[in-house]
Amino acid sequence: MVYRTGSHGESINVDDISEVIHEKDSFIWLGLWQPEPSFMYKVQEEFSLHELAIEDALNAHQRPKIERYGESLFIVVKTVRRAQENTEFGETHFFIGRNFLISIRHGKSDSYAHIRERASENSAMLGYGPGYPLYCILDFIVDGYSELTVCLSEKISEMEDAMFQSEFDRNAVQMVYTMRHQLLELRNAAAPVEDICTQLIRLHTEIIPKPLQAYIRDVQDHARHVVTDADDMREMLTSAMHVNLALVTVQQNEVVKKLAGWGAVLAIPTVIFSLYGMNFDFMPELHARFSYPVVLATTLGSCVLLWNKLKRSGWL
Repeated sequence: MVYRTGSHGESINVDDISEVIHEKDSFIWLGLWQPEPSFMYKVQEEFSLHELAIEDALNAHQRPKIERYGESLFIVVKTVRRAQENTEFGETHFFIGRNFLISIRHGKSDSYAHIRERASENSAMLGYGPGYPLYCILDFIVDGYSELTVCLSEKISEMEDAMFQSEFDRNAVQMVYTMRHQLLELRNAAAPVEDICTQLIRLHTEIIPKPLQAYIRDVQDHARHVVTDADDMREMLTSAMHVNLALVTVQQNEVVKKLAGWGAVLAIPTVIFSLYGMNFDFMPELHARFSYPVVLATTLGSCVLLWNKLKRSGWL
């Protein structure tokens, strides 16, 4: 699409880009999804792009960054999409110059067609050049980060009851680990957006004029909130897991204390009965008439006294 002053956009052929791109007061917006190398080399020729940037754009799994190649910028940001219970990460690469914007989606990423339609309706903002559609896409990507933080926050609230129990739950611990991994990926995606926005505002005013800088700062602020929320939630999950393990340890200690207490109680009859089990002819009171009930009563009384003492001390 080519956007001229006061227009809502007009479709053009790729072969005509090299001619239209030299028009004054207009810019071209090209949206691609995982293009073939042969097509990207044609795009490189039409827009006079650097070969190193084209090489990066053809390869997914790039780190988020912003780099200048001649008169154009190459930007990489991570995208996120929530599919049922899974979190899917993708990438979007941008080539942006004074009069063109190329967006290239890789992996799991939603279409930007609705963003193009919304931006086309605001002809006044399109008058600022390709910086406005760049803002629209970045804002949409960061909003996806925010939606994921809200979803993960709700899941953490649901997990709190399961974590604050004295019984070990392997599934809950595994879920905590999975969520911590997702939060780390989210943080690594959102954190570089702050630096990208800072560079766009301070160093590339020819692409982001002053009227658009407030919008880019808004994206930067939202990305900063996502980073803060992700860090806070990871810390909460770590604390919850430590509390759960501490509760399990305390519960195990209580069991050990009870077993030790009962062992002490049973030690008394064990010793006495073992003593009387020895076959000595001259054992004291061996032939006494009331020796058995006296010994039995003494044993039972000693056990009751020891049990009472352990009960008061909290061991039983």
